[in-house]
Amino acid sequence: MGVPAFFRWLSRKYPSIIVNCVEEKAKECNGVKVPIDTSKPNPNEVEFDNLYLDMNGIIHPCTHPEDKPAPKNEDEMMVAIFEYIDRIFNIVRPRRLLYMAIDGVAPRAKMNQQRSRRFRASKEGMEAAEEKQKIRQEILAKGGFLPPEEVKERFDSNCITPGTEFMDNLAKCLRYYIADRLNSDPGWQNLTVILSDASAPGEGEHKIMDYIRRQRAQPNHDPNTHHCLCGADADLIMLGLATHEPNFTIIREEFKPNKPKPCALCNQMGHEVKDCQGLPREKQGKHDQFADTLPISEQEFIFIRLCVLREYLERELTMASLPFTFDFERSVDDWVFMCFFVGNDFLPHLPSLEIREGAIDRLVNIYKNVVHKTGGYLTESGFVNLQRVQMIMLAVGEVEDSIFKKRKDDDDNFKRRQKEKRKRLKRDQPSFIPGGQFSPQALGNRSSPQAICNPRQAAFEMRMHDRQNSVSTSPSFLTSAADTVPSPGGGIKRKPEDSDSEPEPEDNIRLWETGWKQRYYKNKFDVDASDEKFRRKVVQSYVEGLCWVLRYYYQGCASWNWYYPFHYAPFASDFEGIADMPSDFEKGSKPFKPLEQLMGVFPAASGNFLPPTWRKLMTDPESSIIDFYPEDFAIDLNGKKYAWQGVALLPFVDERRLRAALEEVYPDLTPEESRRNSLGGDVLFVGKHHPLCDFIVEQYKTKNTEPVDIPPELCHGIQGKLTLNDNAVLPDQVVESPVPMLRDLTQNSAVSISFKDPQFAEDFVFKATVLPGAKKPAPVLKPGDWEKTNNDGRPWRPQLGFNRDRKPVHLDQSAFRTLGHTMPRDRGMPGMYPNAVPLGAYGSPYARPLMAGQQQIPKLLSSKWTLLPASQICFSLHRTAGATPLLAWNRMLQSQNQFQPAQYQGLGPMGYPQRPEDRMDRGRQVGKQGPRWGEPQPTLQVTWAAVHENATEGKMLLERSR
Repeated sequence: MGVPAFFRWLSRKYPSIIVNCVEEKAKECNGVKVPIDTSKPNPNEVEFDNLYLDMNGIIHPCTHPEDKPAPKNEDEMMVAIFEYIDRIFNIVRPRRLLYMAIDGVAPRAKMNQQRSRRFRASKEGMEAAEEKQKIRQEILAKGGFLPPEEVKERFDSNCITPGTEFMDNLAKCLRYYIADRLNSDPGWQNLTVILSDASAPGEGEHKIMDYIRRQRAQPNHDPNTHHCLCGADADLIMLGLATHEPNFTIIREEFKPNKPKPCALCNQMGHEVKDCQGLPREKQGKHDQFADTLPISEQEFIFIRLCVLREYLERELTMASLPFTFDFERSVDDWVFMCFFVGNDFLPHLPSLEIREGAIDRLVNIYKNVVHKTGGYLTESGFVNLQRVQMIMLAVGEVEDSIFKKRKDDDDNFKRRQKEKRKRLKRDQPSFIPGGQFSPQALGNRSSPQAICNPRQAAFEMRMHDRQNSVSTSPSFLTSAADTVPSPGGGIKRKPEDSDSEPEPEDNIRLWETGWKQRYYKNKFDVDASDEKFRRKVVQSYVEGLCWVLRYYYQGCASWNWYYPFHYAPFASDFEGIADMPSDFEKGSKPFKPLEQLMGVFPAASGNFLPPTWRKLMTDPESSIIDFYPEDFAIDLNGKKYAWQGVALLPFVDERRLRAALEEVYPDLTPEESRRNSLGGDVLFVGKHHPLCDFIVEQYKTKNTEPVDIPPELCHGIQGKLTLNDNAVLPDQVVESPVPMLRDLTQNSAVSISFKDPQFAEDFVFKATVLPGAKKPAPVLKPGDWEKTNNDGRPWRPQLGFNRDRKPVHLDQSAFRTLGHTMPRDRGMPGMYPNAVPLGAYGSPYARPLMAGQQQIPKLLSSKWTLLPASQICFSLHRTAGATPLLAWNRMLQSQNQFQPAQYQGLGPMGYPQRPEDRMDRGRQVGKQGPRWGEPQPTLQVTWAAVHENATEGKMLLERSR
């Protein structure tokens, strides 16, 4: 979405929207991996109907991962993508639809951002390679040690763009993968699978949203469908809210920053390439070969519950005494629209609005103050009321000057605190620490210290080392002249490397000083601020962009050709008179073709993915479009500190000049390249157990060339048009594997056919509202979630997981014995607690007397837990005969929440699993027995998830109780 900090801000402000995924792991039996049965109920205690995969969020981490070794070749990349999809499918377990969407040709507004990213990636890659080679030569010249340089072909991630051979091969591999799973996986048997590959135009997430919009407009659509969308982009949250579906969940990887990476030169941990000294690696322990290997840990996943976010927004946006009827759905649309001002993929953010400075909260407060004057909402079904938006923006413009001054003050205060911190750390650190045989040893260190050998020589070396250290840290009047640099004023100033402050990029705008608007327009646009006509043009283009983006989110692409023609945004105070600006777009625009988009977004360094004559247009000095492909370009930091935050000043591509140049090279395309350059569509797959299978097979038998409507009763209410596919997957025909390491499908029973969404008139408006018959999910939030007054002022989660009626678990003697067996015991007396019954706090006749100074367990527990006598403890953890002891918290959690498969084998009237509420009888029965929130809670109610969160506290409890 162009807002790197948006998800961080959202998850901190609304913490209850995050739910950790419960994932069932595959087991091994006699060395054979037993596959997971995904037809069983979901371990997360919720049943999803539809799963949508934004495939580009899967392709990138599988082809060039950051936290593990990269695949060796393209075949391994495809297998990694298959395994990633399997893992997501295992967590979500959809029952009706799986929709895979790969980014196709994007609108022109998005292509500019893609162009900037790809040029920047190419430039940074070349600069990193040059710096690495330079440092390598310097280290070797000084006699340093470096391992031999590996000669391997670098994977260019720019190939993940429509029109390349890589994307064409990926589509073939995914067709094979779908057919294989439909034939072999029981969880796929009744599933409808739709693949929208890179030949279908549109971004992946927007193809998904377009499908949902068009299905919602059909009479057979189930308004209580539970959607789950997989993707890491922040704008998926906005898109999910824009659907107004009551049950919408997003699954994404849990972001863990600051992961350690080895040096690219010496492959050692603890430093970067620029700090590498070429030192040989020292032997570290017995198993030294594993000393510098990265700890490979599987990435965890989280759910983002948009129904809970809607609860938060309803409390925040509800306004009283309005001159018009309050409509929560319209206020959600306005909230989504206001988030566009802090940044998105199509427009730069306004200079005065930064997400890290609470810009969205500021906009919401202004909105709630001004909405009484506007007489209505800002948006309606994706269309903007510019007169009302003008009032909001001018209110922001009134405080712009104070925003800039506060930003400067906050920045200065932060730098001052950092400088004081560095000085304090430098002052507090010891001036000299002896090493070798006299080096200090940590308390409790089991490794024996070095034997004392020749102490007089060692003491002499320590004195000399201490003397050298004291000279190097002598005061300024003892510093040699070689360590100083004469200043222009005649004094002495320290070298830059000795300075406590880091070099700051030059800021010529100085937004905190008077005259900032004049300097901004002169520096960024090279015009005077008094040029009212030009400023009006910039504002009009930005307003058009706001209208285009909102229409794109709610109605689809309004124009494939529109784009914002500037690198910078205007000020909020410039939005005067925008109510009279037109916001209509040309109709009938068409997207680029795949190879044309490659010419528009690729740098010359990635020209190897293009035909030879097309590639020549990027490098030939006589080319008519050579100015579109600069070898170097400026990056304006625009007030930021790092280059990746800056603005790449690339020339915009002139579409008319590009098409004119390509007309001369179009005849040079081979038939295969012409096929890759054509636009395609979606493909629908079903297995032999699906009710629609026989209907599709009959179409191929009759060779019906006309599009036919899908019978909604055979396909979970899905509607659209089906047409025969030339390269279809057909029953009883071999499906060849495009990956050599995977087998061919010789006994195939799946079938595929071309699919097209229901079509509507060009001026049709999809209503942004909740459908009739939709049931509002059970509320999750409690009063404490909003006031944040509980738990010492920290926000707390009232519900861990999807099931609000989960029965709490009570700990008794068997549970504490399990804790003793599973907790590490390396620091305590071995075998003391695990082999004994718990202490005498439970009234046990077998309890041992307490040792001197040993406290009772209740005093060691958290203050919010109260211990009960054994007569009042509700139940204990029972084990069946011959059962394996529980060895980890997640296994405890799964064992307590296992469903009985026999309860959920019933199918609905159309042959697919019943609605989620029909499958939750067990949860409701449990809820009748257990207490609900608002009622007096029994003591010592600790859910397994809560114990899991307090694992560290539990470990400390066991250690101290020994």
